Amino acid sequence: MQNIHSILKEYWGFTSFRSNQEEIINSVLAGRDTLALLPTGGGKSICFQVPALMQDGICLVVSPLIALMKDQVSNLRKKGINAFAIYSGMTRKDVISTLKIASSASCKLLYVSPERLETKLFLEYLPALSVSLLAIDEAHCISQWGYDFRPPYLRIAALREQLPGVPVLALTASATPTVQQDICERLHFKEPNILRQSFERPNLSYSVFKIDSKINKLVEILSNVQGSSIVYCRSRKRTKEIASQLQSYRIDADYYHAGLLAEERSNKQENWVQNKIRAIVCTNAFGMGIDKPDVRAVVHVDMPDCLENYYQEAGRAGRDGKKAYAVLLHQEKDLEDLTKQALLRFPVLEEIRTVYQSLVNFLQVPAGSGAGNYYDFDLPDFLKKFKLPAHLVINSLKVLEQENWLSFNEQVFLSSRLMFTCNKTNLYEFEKSNPALEPLIKALLRTYEGIFDQDVNIHEKTIAYLLRIKPEALADQLKQLAAFNVIAYTPQKDTPQLFFIENRVKGADLEIDMVQYNKRKQLYISRLDAFFNYIRSGECRSKITGNYFGDLTMKPCGICDNCLRQKKQDISAAEFEEIMQRILSSLSKPVFSRDLVKFLTGIQKEKAWKVIEFLQAERKIEVNEEGMVKKVYGL
Repeated sequence: MQNIHSILKEYWGFTSFRSNQEEIINSVLAGRDTLALLPTGGGKSICFQVPALMQDGICLVVSPLIALMKDQVSNLRKKGINAFAIYSGMTRKDVISTLKIASSASCKLLYVSPERLETKLFLEYLPALSVSLLAIDEAHCISQWGYDFRPPYLRIAALREQLPGVPVLALTASATPTVQQDICERLHFKEPNILRQSFERPNLSYSVFKIDSKINKLVEILSNVQGSSIVYCRSRKRTKEIASQLQSYRIDADYYHAGLLAEERSNKQENWVQNKIRAIVCTNAFGMGIDKPDVRAVVHVDMPDCLENYYQEAGRAGRDGKKAYAVLLHQEKDLEDLTKQALLRFPVLEEIRTVYQSLVNFLQVPAGSGAGNYYDFDLPDFLKKFKLPAHLVINSLKVLEQENWLSFNEQVFLSSRLMFTCNKTNLYEFEKSNPALEPLIKALLRTYEGIFDQDVNIHEKTIAYLLRIKPEALADQLKQLAAFNVIAYTPQKDTPQLFFIENRVKGADLEIDMVQYNKRKQLYISRLDAFFNYIRSGECRSKITGNYFGDLTMKPCGICDNCLRQKKQDISAAEFEEIMQRILSSLSKPVFSRDLVKFLTGIQKEKAWKVIEFLQAERKIEVNEEGMVKKVYGL
C-alpha cells in the first residue's frame, strides 16, 4: 500500500517533504480542518495534491487564478494524474461535460473558480463528485480584513453544508493573525488548527534603498547580480519606459502588463521563463502561478501598498534555494503618495454612484437587467468619454466588486460562439445562392455537433486550417453569414470584461455597507503604517516580515541590509573599551564631533559613532547644538 512518501517520490521525484508539509498532510488525512501558512514558494500545492492521491474521491480545489489552475491541471496530467478545471468564461456545455467526466472518471482533483461554486449547475452535480477534501487556495481572500478580499469566497462556507464531514484545507502565504482567525471562523473550522512554516528565507537578502535616481540604481543592481530578474512597477506606462531604459544600458529586458493581448503576454512570459530575455519589467499582473525557481533578483522600482503584496512579489526570488536579492527602491515622494492613497482608494459614496451610473450608461445596460452578462469594457475609452479620473474609476470598481455588484477582469478569455439560426431547408437554399460560403457552412456542420440546437464554442484557427484560408478571410465570411441571419455569432473576446452580478439599478439607489467599508479603510491605513515601518526600521527585515504575519520565532537573518549594517557596527567588549579610552583621551579640550572621528584612525566610523552615542547616553560626554564634544565635569 502506498504512503505519502512513496507518492511524493513516484509523482514528484522528491525523497522528503519540505518543512511543515508532512505535518499539514497528516492533519488533513486525519480529517482535521487545517489552515496552512506557507511562504511564497513554500510548496502549497503538494499539501493537497498528495492527500488527493491517498484517498478515494475527488479533492475540490478553489482558486481565483485561472492561469494557475490551467497550469496545475496541465502539470498534473503530465504526471499521469487525472485533473480538470472549471472557471469563468467556459460555456454551459463545457462545464456540464467537465462535471460529467469528473463524476464518472477517475478524477482526483477538480479546480473550480469561487464564482462557479454557487451556480445551480455546479450544485446539481456536486453530490455525484464524491468530494473527499476541500482545498481553498489564496484563503486570505475570504476575509474582509485582508488585503485582497473577494466576496465570492464568502459563499465557500455554504458549500460546507453540502459536504458534511469533508475536511477543509485553507492555504495562504500572507495572512496576519487577525486574518488567520477570520479565515477559521468564516470557514466554520471545528477547532482552530493553524500550521505555519517559518517565514525564514535564509538565501534571500532583503534591502531598501532611498535614492535619487532609480534607473541608475536598478542598472547597478542588475549589473552586479547576474541571472534572471523581475522588476515591478506600478503602471503599464512605466513598464515600457523602464524596459526601454534597461535596453539602452544593454540589459536584455522586456515589459509585461495585463493590457497586452493574451498571445503577446504568453510569448513574453515564455521568453523570460526560457531565459531568452533576462529581465521582465512588469506590473503586479505578472508572477502568479509562474514556477521559475532561478530568479536571482526581484527589484521594486515603485512601491506596492502593503507588506502582503511586497512579500508575495519579493518572494519570487531564489526559490531554488540559492542566494537571491529582493530590493525596494524609493524616494520620499513615494511615501507621500502612498499616504494619499487612503483617500484615493476609498472614494465617498456619491463618487462611487457617479462611476456606477456612468458605467451602465457607457455599456448601455437597460434598467432592471444585466445580471449574469459579460460586457466588453474599454477603460481608456470610458475615461475619455466620461472625463473621470482613472484612480477614481479603478478604486470604485474595486468597491463595487467587494460589495458584490459586479466584477472586473482584465484577463478573461471567452471563446467564439456560434449557432445556426435558420432551418435546414432555408440553409440549403442559401447555399445554392451563395456558393462561396458553402465550404464554410459544410465545415461548421461537420466539425461541431449540435450546432443547430445550441451555442457551441468554435475555434477559428482550426476552421481556417480546414478551409485552407487565412483567419482574416474566415472572419469576413462569418460576419457575412451573421449579416444574412444564417448564424448567431459572437467573436472570441480577449479584452477586459465587466461581469454584472446584480441587475442594473439607478445610480442614486446604489447601496454599500458603510460600516464595513470604513473598517476596511482603517485596516488599509494600518497596513500602510506596517509597510512604512518595514521601510524605515533598522531591524532585520526578515524578522519584521515574519512578525507581521504572526511568526514570532524569527531570528535576525544576518543577510539583509540592516543585519549587514549591524554586523559592521558590532563591537567586542575589548574593542569597545579601547575605543572609549581613545575618545576620552582625545577630549583634553572640546572638539567638533566630525574632527573627533577623524582622530580615531584605524577605527570604522560606524563603531566610533556607536561608542560616542553610548558615552553621550551615559552622560560621560556632551554634544552641544554646534556638534562640539566635551567631557562631562569630573571625568
